[in-house]
Parts: sequence; C-alpha cells; structure tokens
Amino acid sequence: MIKIYLTLVLQMSASKPKESISRILKNVLNKSEQEFVAGRRNTVLQTLNKLKIQCSQKEVPNIALLGSGGGQRAMVGLLGSLVQLDKAGLLDCILYLSGVSGSTWCMASLYKEPNWSTKLETVKDKIIERIRGPEVSLTDAMAKLKKYYYGKDLFSLTDVWAVMVVMSYVKEIDEHTLTEQRKQHNKDPFPIYAVIDKQSKQSNDGDPWFEINPYEAGYSLSGVFVDTGDFGSQFHKGSKIKHQDEFDMLYLQALCGSALGDEVDIKKTMWQKIKAFFQNETTLEAMREEERERTDKAMRKEKKTEAIEADTISDASDDPISPPLDECHRAFMDLVNMNLSVLNGENPSGFDKSIRTNLNDLSGGKRPLISTMETLETADIRPEKQYINRFTMEVCEYLSSQIQNWLFDAGISICKCMAQWIWGRKYNFLHNMTDEGVKSTLLQSETRDYIDAGVLLNSPYFSVLREDRDIDLIISLDFSEGDPFMTVNDAAETCKKLKIPFPEVNVTSEDKTKPKDFYVFKGQNTPTVIHIPLFNAVNCGDKVEDWRKKYHTFQGAYSAEMIADLMDVAGKNISNNREKLKEQIRAVIEKKRFGRSKTFLNKDPFRLNIN
Repeated sequence: MIKIYLTLVLQMSASKPKESISRILKNVLNKSEQEFVAGRRNTVLQTLNKLKIQCSQKEVPNIALLGSGGGQRAMVGLLGSLVQLDKAGLLDCILYLSGVSGSTWCMASLYKEPNWSTKLETVKDKIIERIRGPEVSLTDAMAKLKKYYYGKDLFSLTDVWAVMVVMSYVKEIDEHTLTEQRKQHNKDPFPIYAVIDKQSKQSNDGDPWFEINPYEAGYSLSGVFVDTGDFGSQFHKGSKIKHQDEFDMLYLQALCGSALGDEVDIKKTMWQKIKAFFQNETTLEAMREEERERTDKAMRKEKKTEAIEADTISDASDDPISPPLDECHRAFMDLVNMNLSVLNGENPSGFDKSIRTNLNDLSGGKRPLISTMETLETADIRPEKQYINRFTMEVCEYLSSQIQNWLFDAGISICKCMAQWIWGRKYNFLHNMTDEGVKSTLLQSETRDYIDAGVLLNSPYFSVLREDRDIDLIISLDFSEGDPFMTVNDAAETCKKLKIPFPEVNVTSEDKTKPKDFYVFKGQNTPTVIHIPLFNAVNCGDKVEDWRKKYHTFQGAYSAEMIADLMDVAGKNISNNREKLKEQIRAVIEKKRFGRSKTFLNKDPFRLNIN
C-alpha cells in the first residue's frame, strides 16, 4: 500500500482572480516551518553548550514540550512550568510547544508578546495580573458577540463559548490573529494548537488529529494543510470561492478549549450562561434601544406627523419592552429554563405550557400547536432528548419570524446551535477534491466541525508525532483531572494501532494513586517520552487528592492565592528535576551520536512513504 502525504498551499496569481490549491507530493514540512526549525536548532545547540552538554550540529535533539488540557489549571500550570524551565536554562532547548484545551490559553497569552521567552518574568507578571483582575464588561462582551454573529457565514457555540466562558477566564478580548505572529517569535519554540475533527472522531475512519500553527492548519497524520489565513474560507475542488476573515485568538482559545467537563455539565453551563446573558438588564436595555430605533425608523418612513411621531416614541419609551418583543422575550426565556429543567431532571411542563400560551397569543390563536410530548403525561417527567431538541427548534423558528432584533436573533441562533450541538463549524477546504491519498470521508462534506482535542486525547501527542518533525524527546506536562497516566497510555495504545513509533508505557497501580513527579518511557526506534503529572507525591506529599479537589476543572476563575500556589506546585516539577531533564537530553544525544535506526531516519524527503 502506498501512503501519500500531501501539503496543500494557497498560490495567488496576478493574472487570475481565483486562488487555487496545488498539491505537493513531498513528505516534508511547510517551508516556513523548515526555516524556523533550522534557526531554532542553532539556538538549541548554543543552549546545550552553555549547559556543558556535548553536542554537534547533527546531534541536536528535536524536543517537543506538550501541555495537556485542564482548563485554568492547565493554563496556570503550564505557565509555572515554563517559568522554571527558563530559570533552569532549559527553555531554549525546546523546539516545539504544543497544547490542547487550557494549555492553549497560556500559549495564546505568551505569544501575544514577540519573543516572549527572552522576557518571560515580565510576561508572566502581566498574565497573572490580568487573569486575577476584573472580567470583561458585559457591554464589551455583547459587542464582541455581535462581531462574531455578523462576521462569518457559520456561527456556532464556539463563538458563544469564547464570549461567555473563555473570556471569563482569560479576562480579555484578544482580536489579534495567528498569522500576525509570523516572524515575531524566532527566539521562541514553534507553537502548535491542537484540536480534533468531530466527524472523523465519530466515524472512526479518518484522521481526527488537526493542528493549527501560524503558517498552516490541517490534519497532522494525513499531511493535508491549508494556509492558516484561509482556514475557514469556502473551497470547492481546491479553489477558494468565498473568503472568510481569519479567526482571532479569542476564538482560537474557544476552539481549542471547550471540553471543561462532560457533555451534560457543558450543556448546563451553556444554558445558564445564556440565561444570565439574556435576562441581564444591560442586554434587555440594548434590545429595547434597538426596538425603539426600529420603531422610530419605521415611523419616519411612513412620514407620520411630528406630533403623532413624538407621542408614539413616548409610548414606546414608557413601555420597558414594547410588544411583541415582550412576549417573544418571555417565550425565549421559558425555552431556556425548560432546557435547564430537563438537564436537571425536573418537570418542564410549566414552561411548556407557558411557551404554548405565549405563542398562541402572539399568533392571535392562529398558530398551530407545536408537537406535544407524551412523556409529560407519564410518570417519567424527563423528556426525551429528541423531543426537547425538536421542540426547541420549532419554537426558535417561530420566534425568529416575529421580530427583527440582532440580540434576540442571536439568542435564537444560539438556541438552535444548542439543539443541534454545533461547535467549531468551518467550511471544509478539501470539499469535492479527488485524491486517493486523502480519506474520501474528508472530501465529501461542505463543512467540518472542530472541537477540543481533550474529548479524544487530552494531550497533543499526534501534532509532534508527524514523521517529518522527527521528534527525539517528548516532555509531557500532564494537567489532566483524574488518572494522571490516561493521556500517555491512550497515546501509546493509539500509536500501536496506527503503527507509529512510541515507547511502551508501564505504570503500577500505586503510581496511579501516588504518582511520582518524573517518569521516563523509552523504546527501540521510538522517541523518548518524559511524563510529569501535575499533582504528585513529591510536590503534594500525601495530599494529592486534596490538591485535585481544590483545582478541579469546571469551576470559576481562580483567586490570586490559588494562582500563586498552583504556579509554585507546577514549577517544582521542573526545578526538582532539572538534572534528570539534562540527563535525558544527554541520553537522546547519545542515541543520535551512535546511530538510532528509526524507520524514517535519513529518509529521502522527496520519496513517497511505502508501507
């Protein structure tokens, strides 16, 4: 079987208005990444020399640092680890920095600053000051939601999560883009943000591992990429037919970091956030103001007399929410509360009745009843998922026809996305292409959904296990909740199935309850993997479980004290193991020096990979 790895790159022609994708049959990195890696390897060599680690140019190890998911725990934990790597003189040994979920929140904050690793102490202080400070105002959040709502073809829950959840942790609206960071970080590790393709995960027959870096976005193992600036634009048979603006860093953090709990927890949180947002007085006043402006505009259009116009405006102003906004808003809030009651296992029949009454009034008794739910009449008061989703869609369809108000319309769209559970929807840049080297399932759909990689594997192993990145040493910082070895075990198991070189992972049952702070897994013709659980018997003593409970994933923003304590605990995992890290770096250099027979070592970069 011949496996062809493809790289898709956009090429613009001055003579042609259309942008096209050309396929290059080379198992090599993007040219810009190659140039970055070459320069970074020189930095690594200089750093190794400073550390008195003997190494030649050819022996320079490719070292990848992985940050797992874990919400704000991962964000703060990664920051504390990087600070100590810097103090230990080891940060400039890192070639790649890759993260999923909460670790990407830390990365996004770091890479705002050009060459952040040269001034990490200052950058760290700025980040901590921000995340322990006040939240973004509701007015600014509302303005940002409006930009997302009108700024793209495909609006999804990821946009909502960015504004209502991520923003509450990172305490800022970062509207910079990833491509703006090109050429700004020649003294930093190369950043890789990892997500997964939802459809590929569900079908289990494609490549779910998806990565985004400043130069390209695409499928890590298939080797199919598009320029990051065009990820999200609409393509047909390899040609861009409709441009969409590049997403900003706030959205990227939501795309990467949306799995902070199980699906039920996330749904509850989302409905609660929607409820709080749309019943807030600031939101209501914005709705009223838009309704008054719309009424005023309609009256001017009809050329009413000045006296009649003034009386009407006065009446509209006296009424907090003039009909039909009043009834529509009430039905909308009932719908939100109905969904919450279902998730909480409560009887939603009261909200069901209220919604039907409101819709009947709005239609003057002409609106046909929305399909009833038989389970409401039975002993089982929990509606079936299929019914509540259909009911939500039907109510939304009717309400959207009743009023034109952007905030209300956005609320309706959000509820529809909740009913259909749409996250991270983007146009598929592979749509209708034909190539035997790419899974057919990736080519057929017009859109794809991208979600938090933690749903499948809570650490970005597969972004750095690409053959062309030729990684020698992986340092896995695990900030996961629960089993501290789940990520590395799952990575080993998946690699075995996919025939990707990866060391065997053996841990004892005692390690799971009382983990140490440093594990090394080695194998023949595999990268070495160092695995470091955040909370362990070394930095937490016999209170590992207490620390886990204190910093569970799905909770509000940390206090200043919690941030300081977590920075300290995470940092100890590096400072306590400085010599062990140097020892393993020496070991991989020795492997390279005396010849490591990796299957892809000394490969011809222009040769197809034949299995």
